[in-house]
Amino acid sequence: MTNNFASLTLADQYAVLKAEADAIAKQLEAVKAAIKATGLEVIEGEQAIVTVSLSERSSLDACAAKKLLTPEQVAACTKVSLVETIRVKPRLIAA
Repeated sequence: MTNNFASLTLADQYAVLKAEADAIAKQLEAVKAAIKATGLEVIEGEQAIVTVSLSERSSLDACAAKKLLTPEQVAACTKVSLVETIRVKPRLIAA
């Protein structure tokens, strides 16, 4: 991170932090894959103990449910919520 981070605009602060977070997320995924590849259920370190577990999850197949329900039933089961999204794109600098 730059020494003058606080002097950056909010848009630039967001872009810098998002890029760093994305890079860390890639590293985290690689470490998770390596942990899973060991086949161990417990891995102990000096600072942490990591456990790997397998569980079963059930989920509703919305497409199948929509085929079985009438449009009115689908509407009665539909929940609407607001979603706020922040996107970042680089500013193109004219040459």
